[in-house]
Amino acid sequence: MSAEPVTRPWPTDLVFDRTAKALIIAFDDGEMFEIPFELLRVESPSAENKGHGPNPPPPVTGKANVNVVKADAVGRYAVRISFDDGHDTGLFSWDLLYDLGAHKEERLRVYRETLAQRALRDEA
Repeated sequence: MSAEPVTRPWPTDLVFDRTAKALIIAFDDGEMFEIPFELLRVESPSAENKGHGPNPPPPVTGKANVNVVKADAVGRYAVRISFDDGHDTGLFSWDLLYDLGAHKEERLRVYRETLAQRALRDEA
């Protein structure tokens, strides 16, 4: 018995809309997402955001008005996004971008609740 190959949605279009401050990404399964740059920045899979040790770092703040200045393909599996605050170390896999798009509202809600609980402000 052979296992069925795992098929993942594949991006068909990426548009970095600097006016809307959002990545518009379409996938071959018909899904299309508009992911705010703020969410991309605070969910960056970099060590700076996720931490270097067992304790998670405090939430990233001050990114409500962050913009994207550059995006570079990384092989066929990801994109490196450079933000105008100098952050450019997170590699966003297609799976991660799909997940962020599919769960955008929940991720933003949790992020904003975390900021509120810690009495942090998210200003530019």
